Amino acid sequence: MISLAQLIQTHRKKAGLAQAKLAKLAGVGKTVVWDLEHGKESVQWDTLQKIFRVLSITVEWRSPMLERAAATQLTPAPGLTLSPTAPKEQRSP
Repeated sequence: MISLAQLIQTHRKKAGLAQAKLAKLAGVGKTVVWDLEHGKESVQWDTLQKIFRVLSITVEWRSPMLERAAATQLTPAPGLTLSPTAPKEQRSP
């Protein structure tokens, strides 16, 4: 599995961006990008989203609980949307 540091560095280099340029485009400090690429393990989610947006990295949230609810057609809590992503053989009829 690729680390967060590798993911960011690989995408940044592929995009032809220096760390300082990525930081400027994302609206974060250049030390944030350096720290992340060197294995810093804690970062604010909104900061990471800004960097991901510039690098066109998307995140898919997965939840076994929501997948089971979608498979059994349970009604989600208000404000939640369910979309079945589990393989068909795991879904209930």
